[in-house]
Amino acid sequence: MIRFENICRDFKVGDEVVHALKDVNQHIEIGEYASIMGPSGSGKSTLLNVLGLLDTPDSGRYWLNGRDVSQLADDDLAATRQEIIGFVFQSFHLIQRMTALENVELPMVLARVAPAERRDRAHQMLSKTGLEDRMNHRPDQLSGGQRQRVAIARSIVMEPKVLLADEPTGNLDTQSGKEVLDILEGLHADGLTLILVTHDPVIGQRSHLHLRMIDGVIQAERRHQQRRPEDDSHAPV
Repeated sequence: MIRFENICRDFKVGDEVVHALKDVNQHIEIGEYASIMGPSGSGKSTLLNVLGLLDTPDSGRYWLNGRDVSQLADDDLAATRQEIIGFVFQSFHLIQRMTALENVELPMVLARVAPAERRDRAHQMLSKTGLEDRMNHRPDQLSGGQRQRVAIARSIVMEPKVLLADEPTGNLDTQSGKEVLDILEGLHADGLTLILVTHDPVIGQRSHLHLRMIDGVIQAERRHQQRRPEDDSHAPV
């Protein structure tokens, strides 16, 4: 599904060149649950941006779903993102003037899905994330956990194959964080490839593939038996 071969990404900061990714080689299998951890400045955000086709490497090759996407044109990158990748962010990125339902509909508006179909699909995704009674509420009328669940519903409404979650519990209290993590891991159990960036070692160790970033280099640990949400039902989040 995902394969990096000698991926490098550099940035110039003043007179200094920062090597954010250094000859990264890694594969992530279809349906896998991977976590990315590491200190600030280790390359986690750059890796996630390359994975999500928000940034392109300076050298190396990246295969996504069997296709080399390393140097695609902008229009092709956007189309591939829309078809394959969903995003969940720490800060939710919801549009404040829109209801939960309208926020979830937005990717389908951009994809020109017919109004009746997008309304039905948005209803289904909000129901799946436990927000049947909050569909017509705006973000400022929702708790942090509810806003993140709206963001998750929006991220999966286009039926992506890969979900990238960047610190999805970082702004949430313990109980809300657990509920959000349960939803994400439930989506993974249904077959979605889940790649999660986190600073929380308890969350990171729940994954099957644990990627630790140090100075632009990946140290990978792959476990044969993956933990399921019920295995850590009482673990802190």
